[in-house]
Amino acid sequence: MRPMLATQGPSSPAGSGVPRGDGWAHEIKWDGIRLIARVRSGSLRLTTRSEREITVAFPELAGLASLGHDLVLDGEAVSFVDGVPSFSHLVERVHTTSAAKARLLAASRPTTYLAFDLVGLDGLDLSPLPWSARRAALEDILPDRARWQVSPQYADGQDLFRATAEQGLEGVVSKRVTSTYQAGVRSPDWLKFPHRSSESVVIGGWRPETGRRNRLGAVLVGAPVAGGLSFRGRVGSGLAGRAGERLAELIAELPTGPCPFVDEVPRPDREGATWVSPSLVVDVASLGTTPGGRLRQPAYKGWRGDLTPQDLGGAEPTRTTGGATSGDDGPGS
Repeated sequence: MRPMLATQGPSSPAGSGVPRGDGWAHEIKWDGIRLIARVRSGSLRLTTRSEREITVAFPELAGLASLGHDLVLDGEAVSFVDGVPSFSHLVERVHTTSAAKARLLAASRPTTYLAFDLVGLDGLDLSPLPWSARRAALEDILPDRARWQVSPQYADGQDLFRATAEQGLEGVVSKRVTSTYQAGVRSPDWLKFPHRSSESVVIGGWRPETGRRNRLGAVLVGAPVAGGLSFRGRVGSGLAGRAGERLAELIAELPTGPCPFVDEVPRPDREGATWVSPSLVVDVASLGTTPGGRLRQPAYKGWRGDLTPQDLGGAEPTRTTGGATSGDDGPGS
């Protein structure tokens, strides 16, 4: 099952666009890995947004299987560092297939599963029920423990928006209390209000650091469209240290080839670029977009090992020579 997704809420100063009134409830937008947790006959199965099973990667959540009910939970696995969620601490967990390595990571970087919806209970499909009924059932069924808890909800979303900004949290999600659970749908009944615009994009190429050909300096990213990627910009900020080193390792595993962008990549961006297969998804924070659709002051946030380009809502990117012409405009120029 693919989880229900939130639509971007209207941008406004100090969160004034966050909806008011009894018709809405508000939750903290956690910077974690979205996981559907299925408990059936005393066994646990964890799947990502793209329906990939990663149960072995989170041994600290195994106790969910002993709750005494068959459940389908929606929530996030969150890694806290000094009380603040850290997505970078989760990156290695997503593709961990070794039970021994997972136990070591769980001991040094334990996650907490923050459940915010109950979609199934003892064989009953709760998705047609309103959010308020599902939420009440979730609070009754799921006791807080060291490694899982019910994500708190708040009545005043605008106060929550200001508080999460002060605490360095990612933002707020507002949910219509009458909303049904629509698996795999990005619904306007759920609205997200991040403090800094963040989106998932696909890497189509990379450039080395100036003067250091073997070190990652920037990535060229885009959104999936028919025939390839639509160019969204060049991202260099956020690639220092281990985060950049790990991303460089992942990029090195990708096949190289022709430019995957279907539109023109400006010469200042494409100069010295190596084009790669458009299959690696990353999260990028920005200050919005230019009138031409390019990201403003983008910064790398993390690798999304739980997502594929198909999960981003566009067409599946394919190989193309779009965006590069003959001569010095081609790959590696």
